[in-house]
Amino acid sequence: MHKAKLDRRALLATIAALPLAACARPFRDRARVGIGVATFNIWHDAGGHWPARRALLVAALRGADADVIALQEVLEDAKKGLPNQADTIARDLGYAGVHFVAPEPEGAPRRYGNAILTRLPVIEVARRRLEPLSDYRTAIRVRVRTAGGPVDIIATHLAWLPEAAAVRAQQLADLLAWLPTDGTPLVIMGDFNAPLDDPGLAAMGPPRFTSALAPAAAPTTLNPARGHAPRVIDHIFADSAAFAVSGARVIGDTPLGGEYPSDHFGVAARLTRR
Repeated sequence: MHKAKLDRRALLATIAALPLAACARPFRDRARVGIGVATFNIWHDAGGHWPARRALLVAALRGADADVIALQEVLEDAKKGLPNQADTIARDLGYAGVHFVAPEPEGAPRRYGNAILTRLPVIEVARRRLEPLSDYRTAIRVRVRTAGGPVDIIATHLAWLPEAAAVRAQQLADLLAWLPTDGTPLVIMGDFNAPLDDPGLAAMGPPRFTSALAPAAAPTTLNPARGHAPRVIDHIFADSAAFAVSGARVIGDTPLGGEYPSDHFGVAARLTRR
């Protein structure tokens, strides 16, 4: 009789645990499949509408639900009383990790550069001024811990003139030579100031990298309402050996009350580990 009660209790405990085990495994599998990323050129404080644009940027990025976000044209300006915009956006979104790079030294009254926001654990951070130094371009690398292992996320912003393909090629060569060679998968995001077929972006093509936003997937990432000719110049490049693109889209392309988040649209993607 006593043994029967024990057996019954053991059976009930086993049955109760089955739904939990069934739920736990798919959750771990979902966590392992990939990483959500986004990039957005936030247009510093241009237009005099930063408070309104800040709210729209936060809404667009919250909708993207990215694990890691790259921002370009991030400004902090003590003379204007403007705190670092990446810090502000991260606080609005609830992202604990904020990492910023600028050509100006820390403590300068005005700094302008790139940032990475993340809600994943950070393993290490590195920053670089890109060659040629005369163009004042930077890159930032943040190694994050994911369920599938570490991933290096890089944010950058390249030379802007259409005829500056050679400068962009030099900047990318310098960036790629600077990155670790330990086999950690790469995701390189930002405003490259050029479409995919620009000769300056040749290093970002196959077989090493895959563009998350496929050619012809979107007409533009530059905002025509802000006077830009349509071109896709904001990109997410994923390490082809490590990731497949399971989805990508333009974000922040809808105005509210006639206002847009930026003079660019953002790009968001879901990358699946191979």
